[in-house]
Amino acid sequence: MTTLAEQIAAHAAATPDGLALSCGDESLTWRELVEGAARMGAHFAKAGARPGSLVTIGLPNSGAFAQAMLGAWWIGAAVSPVSHKLAPPERRAIVALADPAVVVGLAPEDAPGRTVLGLADLSAKIATAPPVAAPPLPWKVMTSGGSTGRPKLIVAEQAGTVEALAPLGELLRIPSHSTMLVPGPLSHNAPLAALTVGLVRGNHVILMPRFDASECLRLVERHSARWLYQVPTMMLRIWRLPEPERAARDLSSLEVVFHMASACPPWLKRAWIDWLGADKILELYGGTELQAMTVVTGGEWLAHPGSVGRVMLGEMQIRDANGVGPLAPGEVGEIWMRRGADDPVPYRYIGATARRAADNWESLGDNGHFDPDGYLYLADRSTAMILVGGSNVYPAEVEAALDEHPAVRSSCVIGLPDEDLGSVPHALVELGESGEEVADADLIAWVRARLAPYKVPRSVERVDQPLRDDAGKVRRTQLRAERVKAG
Repeated sequence: MTTLAEQIAAHAAATPDGLALSCGDESLTWRELVEGAARMGAHFAKAGARPGSLVTIGLPNSGAFAQAMLGAWWIGAAVSPVSHKLAPPERRAIVALADPAVVVGLAPEDAPGRTVLGLADLSAKIATAPPVAAPPLPWKVMTSGGSTGRPKLIVAEQAGTVEALAPLGELLRIPSHSTMLVPGPLSHNAPLAALTVGLVRGNHVILMPRFDASECLRLVERHSARWLYQVPTMMLRIWRLPEPERAARDLSSLEVVFHMASACPPWLKRAWIDWLGADKILELYGGTELQAMTVVTGGEWLAHPGSVGRVMLGEMQIRDANGVGPLAPGEVGEIWMRRGADDPVPYRYIGATARRAADNWESLGDNGHFDPDGYLYLADRSTAMILVGGSNVYPAEVEAALDEHPAVRSSCVIGLPDEDLGSVPHALVELGESGEEVADADLIAWVRARLAPYKVPRSVERVDQPLRDDAGKVRRTQLRAERVKAG
């Protein structure tokens, strides 16, 4: 078995002056990446981190983040990223749950009673760097559950080895010794995994300090990127760019545009397929828990529009509200997953309890159905569904209709209490940067022309702050709670 740190160090030995990572105006060669990682690992060890310890990283996307991540693995510790954009109470709650040996990049008040190291501390010279330790177990601990107001941690119960990550790289068609662009925040699972597999495969990985649609296309062109990570929020923002600007960029180097994290509106998916070609579009559905996953290519999607693909890892089945199943093709129910009847569960929670049934079946709360060919189609989670006078309204369907309007940059639909119907859809809308004015009545009419009357928002609220982060996540539960309390 080869550890992640050993493999990346081998790339540095082979091509020390080649580029390993870029972010904004910063670039690191393989030598610089590995030397910084070894130095940081030594500081972590000096501060008390040991094999099996957690190192919480609160840095933004940067070369320092990558060095801290690799430095933790260097000494056999796990990485536990936390978004530097979270409110202080959220950061404190996550750090308390993680119970890390060392915290990097956060303010001391966010980690009371713990060893906190800043970049100035980690840049100091240290006498000797430790040798690469055994593979970290676990290798990462990711944050989730913020939409409920109760953070939880997902501990990956696999060792950090090249062999453990190799199947993911093959499944996602990540190249070797090439260039890939990962513009998502590294505090989220998919961008972190893409960065890791990209470096392990010897790629020059390009990060972005923050996502910008125009800059993303410029970076693809400038670096001749072969692989691009996206979420539907990014895809929408890129598609909203003026057509001449998109057309002016040379994107011919792209071989794979990989997207996940939230449902992609069918109209937007088709637009990207028409633009770049079906063979370049690849989508994955699955949780950070990694019990099971589906994958769909652009060509498969054209034959099964709206699908997120067939099961490529583990097993899935659809069950009814009482947990009885599997349901027949076409019947919508709750999605249950497992790696296998006799396979160990690949994760554990800190701060939460898994929803588990007999024989290792688990549910993340998503709903959907299979078609007769075994392709999965998603519906909204039961907790997001709005019951309007006895009829089910799935917010994602309404949001897809709203986001299709040229003036809308992003939207979120929640259910608000209604004396007559129980609940009614309420739309929060972030308008784009075009400056186009659009009346609430026009937005409502736009949706009415596309969806059944009971699905149409009864009210529209304009917001100035982004509804979704660069990872495509929206805090629907919190947004609803704030408005119910205010109302």
